[in-house]
Amino acid sequence: MADIVRGQIAYPDPSGPMPANLYRGQDARDIALYIAQCSGNPSCGVQAEKPAAPTTSTPTTSTPTGTTTTSAGPSPAKTGKQVFLTAGCTACHTLKDAGSTGTVGPNLDQLKPSQSTVAHQVETGGGAMPSFKNKLTPAEIQAVATYVSSVAGK
Repeated sequence: MADIVRGQIAYPDPSGPMPANLYRGQDARDIALYIAQCSGNPSCGVQAEKPAAPTTSTPTTSTPTGTTTTSAGPSPAKTGKQVFLTAGCTACHTLKDAGSTGTVGPNLDQLKPSQSTVAHQVETGGGAMPSFKNKLTPAEIQAVATYVSSVAGK
């Protein structure tokens, strides 16, 4: 991932707003590494003004749409689409239903991965994709896997 970002610093899209080699040498390598480490982590480098409110644990289940629910009805947990839109997935992947056109990772509409494939890849990472095991809850991983596998290619 850092190598991809470093290449984008040196050779950006000519139609984009960033000039080539805006940063060079160690500065460019440091920026590329930072971006690679923070990709897919919406809170990386960001300090919350207030600590997050404590949460309570309630048994959850995933529905076919990737929405997480509790026995008392819908929970405040994110739907699979919300996870996809907020976890950084759109920066790398194309998925028509999410309106994303990323080109770093596979085009999910063309790949049409199964739910288990998506869950495994999100949890463990691989290639340029980081693991989201410590960034997303197991319920969020299952929700995004259900969502992607149900809308990819449609």
